[in-house]
Amino acid sequence: MEEEKLTEFKEDFALLIEAGFVAVKQLDEIGAARLFQAAQTLSPSSTAPRIGLGFIALNKLEIKDATQIFEEVTQQEPDNCLAQTFYGMCFLLTKGASKKGEKIIAEAMEKTTDPTIKSLGAVSIEWAQKDLSQKSKAPFFANQPEPNK
Repeated sequence: MEEEKLTEFKEDFALLIEAGFVAVKQLDEIGAARLFQAAQTLSPSSTAPRIGLGFIALNKLEIKDATQIFEEVTQQEPDNCLAQTFYGMCFLLTKGASKKGEKIIAEAMEKTTDPTIKSLGAVSIEWAQKDLSQKSKAPFFANQPEPNK
């Protein structure tokens, strides 16, 4: 009986995933998590809901959790370039591991034909090189006097 009810909703799987990403964009963490969990219930073997949950963690800068999720997904599906790109982004945000992140993202960009993933990878690497790797002070604080010691 329960399997019959799940079968009715299987065609909504993609809609749940898409709605989950929209909810993340709208900063609705609870709604997004529920949508991804519902999708996971419909298709337990799919990695898409886990990518969504990892995306939530990445947006919250819960880097350790996001890294673990994307590592598991990339181990299960080594050719999943979206998960690989997000995995690389986790390393861009990990102190001392940005080069590893850039390498992972570059590999994903080489493997994929998806222009969206290529664009995401390029923007991520550019962001890391321009903003994350700057050793100088941010422009806003550039003219501030040094605090008294």
